Amino acid sequence: MLQRIQTVYLLLVVLASGVLPFFVDIYSVNGESVTVMTEVLYLVAYELIAVLALIAIFLFKNRKNQFVVNRLNMIFNLILLGVFVYRSLTLSGESEISEKGIGMFLPIISIVFLVLANRAIKKDEDLVKSVDRLR
Repeated sequence: MLQRIQTVYLLLVVLASGVLPFFVDIYSVNGESVTVMTEVLYLVAYELIAVLALIAIFLFKNRKNQFVVNRLNMIFNLILLGVFVYRSLTLSGESEISEKGIGMFLPIISIVFLVLANRAIKKDEDLVKSVDRLR
């Protein structure tokens, strides 16, 4: 059923990972902004996250697989967040002036929506199990 709340959450993940990175800066060094168009690694990571969220949307008939794909997507978001933290720690220094952009926080937003989607999926699964118990 595509009209569930977890579909809305997963669509927000697709928006946050598939569309927004093209419009926001990840960081800037000495006035030169770095976006997903300049770094292929970030582009591939964000698009992988968006594609996994789309796959999870269409796994609505099998909630357990949808739950697992969302967990895998959370792991990829955490890896991307770790790469951003590593890059921000190695960029900062006295010789270079760097600014962190909003693009570094998009994996956090995606993780929050994935957690909310998994919570809704779990609630649906518990509801189906409780109805099966009454039969």
